[in-house]
Amino acid sequence: MPDLATPARPLVPARRVPVRFAGDGAGLGELSWGQREIWLTMRRQRSWLPIGGWSRLAPGTTLGDVEAELRWIMRRYQPMRTRLRNAGGRPLQSVADRGTVGLDVYDCPDGDDPEAFVAALDARDRARPFDLVEEWPIRMGVVRHRGAPSHLSTVMPHLVTDGLGGRIFLAEVAARADAPAETGTPPLEQARWQASEAGRRQNASALRHWERTIARLPRAAAVDSGPHLRGEFRSTALPLAVHALAERADADSSQVLMTLLAQALPGDGPAVLRPMVSNRFRRGFERVVAMVAQRGLCAVDVRVPFAEALRRVGGAAMSAYKYAYLDPDAVAAAFARAGADPDAGLWCNDRRVASRQGFAGPVPSAETVRAAPPGSFRWTVAQDDPFDPLSVDIDDEGDGLLLTVFTDAARLPAAAAEALVRRVETLAVRALEEQP
Repeated sequence: MPDLATPARPLVPARRVPVRFAGDGAGLGELSWGQREIWLTMRRQRSWLPIGGWSRLAPGTTLGDVEAELRWIMRRYQPMRTRLRNAGGRPLQSVADRGTVGLDVYDCPDGDDPEAFVAALDARDRARPFDLVEEWPIRMGVVRHRGAPSHLSTVMPHLVTDGLGGRIFLAEVAARADAPAETGTPPLEQARWQASEAGRRQNASALRHWERTIARLPRAAAVDSGPHLRGEFRSTALPLAVHALAERADADSSQVLMTLLAQALPGDGPAVLRPMVSNRFRRGFERVVAMVAQRGLCAVDVRVPFAEALRRVGGAAMSAYKYAYLDPDAVAAAFARAGADPDAGLWCNDRRVASRQGFAGPVPSAETVRAAPPGSFRWTVAQDDPFDPLSVDIDDEGDGLLLTVFTDAARLPAAAAEALVRRVETLAVRALEEQP
């Protein structure tokens, strides 16, 4: 989650440039499954889940260049032209074929640092409420320093795209002239297929997997809520151990990390994991800038040696990935029918880029791993608004890994949540001592 602290400096645009745009694919329809899932998350967390960030502009960039970029973005990506409409309490997506979006222009005072200025602008635009019915889903602000555009802030609601789509977006915007003509299946077209007979068959097949797994979950029970905490665990030993374990078992590093998370969970029953699945292996989704990621579900008995736990998690994860493409409303109904806890388990999101494709350098020895210093932990946020009940995000950070844990302290107290991520590192190092 971003830091939403509001900057002290008042930020008032010098002007707002109206940017006219036009694009194809206009229409009104249901949200796609991916959109529906992130919409429900936004409702649960009481946040529009801002994504995006700020960047330096290349020397010589003009205001006209930024206008042209924004116009290109609005034309190419249907989610940027999508606003919500209310239909009896249920949101619909409305894609426009034309319109005007505002580009805000800010003048950084001559004696101020433009980088600090744009960072404050970015934080302010993340903190401001977002009207998903009236606003176009992009806030773009260009900062001028000494009269010349120097920095750009772009903030969007998560309803626009998932993380992989965001990286595709950045790459295509940076190389607009060379961007491929094909943009993938947009959400409105996704929703039409999902309502078709083929889509209903896909949903029914996936739902059978969910119902079998839900039958293994604990019953729902009334619990208190909050405070909701976020903490960060940084480790240099963990990526070394994961590298060695993945090579030893000829396994994917995400499978290794999921297994360690599963074994680190407290309790004696099956470990319940809710991995974020990109769904980009599906036809038409590989390069689409849209929200196609959805949660999977698996329940695995992992109170066994690491090698066997790795095998079990690998099989369960494959099923979770295969069946993570379905209607979130059908999932909610399945939990309700079973009387199961809809918040059970660990929600995990492997967001790595560099090390997910493979670790650099030789395979570390057990001695090298043991010599690495233990990881460090700190709590960063306490708030009333909820995160996911218990969640761990995994990111590359320099030569280490960053595990960000979110917990509802009423369900898993702060000390136990810290112990969970620390135990991931401990188990990884210990697993290297087991016989391969």
